[in-house]
Amino acid sequence: MTLCLFCAQLFVPSTFRPHQRVCGQPDCQRRRRKDYHRRKIQTDPEYRQIWLESQQKWRTNHPDYPQRYRENHPEWVRHNRQRQHFRDQKRRLGHLVKNNLAFDLKGSAHEVWLMGPQMADLVKNNLAFSKTLIFETVTGLASPCATSCKEHPSGGCPHG
Repeated sequence: MTLCLFCAQLFVPSTFRPHQRVCGQPDCQRRRRKDYHRRKIQTDPEYRQIWLESQQKWRTNHPDYPQRYRENHPEWVRHNRQRQHFRDQKRRLGHLVKNNLAFDLKGSAHEVWLMGPQMADLVKNNLAFSKTLIFETVTGLASPCATSCKEHPSGGCPHG
């Protein structure tokens, strides 16, 4: 019995491959082939060149594929636009000199601002560095004030 590198399940290696380290599950075999392919591209220049030429040939034979993919996957297009917008803003921030502004980097109900040591290389950058603490709101608890709020001179409870 051997432990699979990917799914960590025990399996019996093939009698033809006694040093087998990955089980026969389709997902594990797919990951094994993908890892081999990535290593081979990085270490074998001839393999990499053949792979690049194969990709170029496929793109030449399927010139309308990117347009069709975008038409058939509108959610992917929307997500990709958001990521590209973020990358564009991040790149522009890296080139700023004499920056007196902060850019909102994430569009949501909350605001996220890029600040920190990585901005130290900007010349005359007026950023305020801070720590952010997020507290969860507690509701429905009884007031700590034992006496009636009417008994206090201000008319309000001193604890709330």
